[in-house]
Amino acid sequence: MNIGDMIFQLVFFIFIFGLFSGVFFLVRSLVTKQPSKSESSEQKLDRIIDLLEKEKKK
Repeated sequence: MNIGDMIFQLVFFIFIFGLFSGVFFLVRSLVTKQPSKSESSEQKLDRIIDLLEKEKKK
């Protein structure tokens, strides 16, 4: 086996590994952003419920 072939295979392996890692982290970041949006909407709903309960007490 030639040294040039080994270097090419190593570089190509690193490229493929980097590509899969990039896709993995991109998908992971998109998935973790969605729960934060739902938490924000839950907090808003809790605030609305609290305000409605305060109005009922008056």
